[in-house]
Amino acid sequence: MVGLVLLGVLALVVGGCACVVWADRGGPRWVRGVAAATLAAGQLVCRSEESRRRRRSLKRNTGDSD
Repeated sequence: MVGLVLLGVLALVVGGCACVVWADRGGPRWVRGVAAATLAAGQLVCRSEESRRRRRSLKRNTGDSD
């Protein structure tokens, strides 16, 4: 079951990347929409990871522990 979920996520990621490349080459409107959503999701993941790193660094510097 977990394998199927991971395959589904992988398919979405590969499809999103393909749409980004296709949109860069002037694909149809729906491809540009999927590409924009894919890029926005990537930005959210990056910001979330940066925020997590900052919080972890602050805890380490102040001596707090979980």
